[in-house]
Amino acid sequence: MISTSNVTLRVGKKALFEDVNIKFTEGNCYGLIGANGAGKSTFLKILSGQLEPTKGDVIITPGERLSFLQQDHFKYDEYPVLDTVMMGNARLYEIMKEKEAIYAKEDFSDEDGIKASELEAEFAAMNGWGAESDAATLLNGLGISTEYHYEIMKNLNGPEKVKILLAQALFDNPDILLLDEPTNHLDLDAIAWLEEFLINFENTVIVVSHDRYFLNKVCTQIADIDYGKIKLYAGNYDFWYESSQLLIRQMKEANKKKEEKIKELQEFISRFSANASKSKQATSRKRALEKIQLDDIQPSSRKYPYIDFRPNREIGNEVLSVEGLSKTIDGEKVLDNLTFTLNREDKVAFVGSNEQAKTTLFQILTGEMEPDEGTYKWGVTTSQAYFPLDSGEEFENEYTIVEWLIQYSEIKDVTYVRGFLGRMLFSGDDGVKKVKVLSGGEKVRCLLSKMMISGANVLLLDEPTNHLDMEAITALNNGLIKFPGVILFTSHDHQIVQTTANRIMEIVPGGKLIDKITTYDEYLENDEMARKRQTYTVQSEEDD
Repeated sequence: MISTSNVTLRVGKKALFEDVNIKFTEGNCYGLIGANGAGKSTFLKILSGQLEPTKGDVIITPGERLSFLQQDHFKYDEYPVLDTVMMGNARLYEIMKEKEAIYAKEDFSDEDGIKASELEAEFAAMNGWGAESDAATLLNGLGISTEYHYEIMKNLNGPEKVKILLAQALFDNPDILLLDEPTNHLDLDAIAWLEEFLINFENTVIVVSHDRYFLNKVCTQIADIDYGKIKLYAGNYDFWYESSQLLIRQMKEANKKKEEKIKELQEFISRFSANASKSKQATSRKRALEKIQLDDIQPSSRKYPYIDFRPNREIGNEVLSVEGLSKTIDGEKVLDNLTFTLNREDKVAFVGSNEQAKTTLFQILTGEMEPDEGTYKWGVTTSQAYFPLDSGEEFENEYTIVEWLIQYSEIKDVTYVRGFLGRMLFSGDDGVKKVKVLSGGEKVRCLLSKMMISGANVLLLDEPTNHLDMEAITALNNGLIKFPGVILFTSHDHQIVQTTANRIMEIVPGGKLIDKITTYDEYLENDEMARKRQTYTVQSEEDD
């Protein structure tokens, strides 16, 4: 068990946390959530001892071992892979090295013999003889094959290092496990393995992730950072979000009787309890949900953007035809003879690890780049709105937010434009902020406002969730689901891809296209190689 007593952290005059008292108990997996800048990663650093709070204490049950996911990918560059993993238990690794040093002595004394026997006893008590085998099992589970186990860390690439550091954190069954964005840079097989590991993990887990799909799979509790406090809620992320929205709706319906509200809540809880995921966590989550009372749920004080893409005209039957499209960049063929036709109800997710190919295709389809070969043709009834991967040039000017957006609006009215900005949480004086000083998340919200005001019936989005907090991601997800037009998009957010797309296209290395009318999960289930090609490269949030 790990808990905090009156933990406060001040940055200048601002208190990021104020008198936080919270207890994380054995057998639960806690998803730590909060808006950008709320301090999720900071709080994990306080719990792990990497950062001292301004006041208050972190209390760990005596004798329990805490482990956390290292963020420095170069820290262990001079060590072999297996050694790096076993360093996850510092004392065990220390004993191993002490033993090796003693046995390597040429003048082995009686004192050395006594010391060696003491170390051997402690080593055996810690199951040291199985350590190397346990480390290898973790590595294999995460997709690091045996041939790399004795390799020096600096010889491995970034995603491989991430897996090894994750194995280090999981090594030797820690009592308390802290994970900050553990799915970043992982392929889907590794994520699935990690999900299964955490579902069956019997100790305490606290995880920060922007991957809602992952949080829904593994979490039994949600710890919500909101205005300097942290509150615990039973259930996974979707349950927390939906229950919070339910209570907000109930509060607005002031005349609804309490009995009706309780009945509505009970029906809601029953539905989520039935959908609780597999294994040991399902039972504990179901029991926790069934105990919830109306007063246990509090609506979040955070605000959600309202994202609603409304086309100005209905799309016709002819949408897009692509014929023999090819493109070579820096000697590499990123698109090779792509041919496909889009229908008026298609919502296409472009997936896979070939990031450059996806961006290149979008740039060609929006007229920003010319293909080497082939043609494409948009239907006469279509109008396109594009969210680019790199929008830096868009904001290199002296415009205020209102001035910037009004140039894209058919209606040149400040009040009209401010209405769209208000939906994206730009209110009051925000409208006169210069676009060049906006944060990454604010720029994304501006671009989404631009797409909404355009009234386009075809949306092209290249990684729109980068820099967004979970509230904005959820709002975007809902907006894409209900959009009545055609969508072409890329996203590392599994839930957005699964809930939005009805057609999957993957541009594999070499530039060839795989095109299937199916959902994302079905695509992955039916093609083992497809799973291995999917990688996550989600950016860490700057403000956390």
